[in-house]
Amino acid sequence: MHIALYKPDIPQNTAAIIRLGACLNLKIHIIEPCGFDLNDARFKRVVMDYLGFSKIFRYIDYDSFLSKNKKKRIVLMTTKAKRLYHKFNFKKNDILLFGRESAGVPKSLHKRIYNKVKVPMNKKTRSLNVAMSVAIISAEALRQNNLLK
Repeated sequence: MHIALYKPDIPQNTAAIIRLGACLNLKIHIIEPCGFDLNDARFKRVVMDYLGFSKIFRYIDYDSFLSKNKKKRIVLMTTKAKRLYHKFNFKKNDILLFGRESAGVPKSLHKRIYNKVKVPMNKKTRSLNVAMSVAIISAEALRQNNLLK
């Protein structure tokens, strides 16, 4: 299972997602540019020594990411989706794409991606923390594919 972060801009969230990836055997894809340096003290404080246990792939932009992952299905996580994550059939090699914390993904990218899902939320709220969303949705995708061990 794969997690892709589109231009992440909060180091602590990215670090928490990398740590989650190490614990759940998720491959992490980071689509640049990041809004921080991976040597950032805030990033290092959260990621701790889990960086060495994670498979991390970095791409200079979204097109590079796409060209290296042509055979994988991309599933966008967005509050604008109609389909709920627990009613979606995830596949073993899906890439679960999460937008930046500050802005999501651009409309042009949103239009290009067919599969979109969301976590149901209280209508009075805007969004979950991205690391929380990754944990919720990846756990369901792993469960559906019998990859939780």
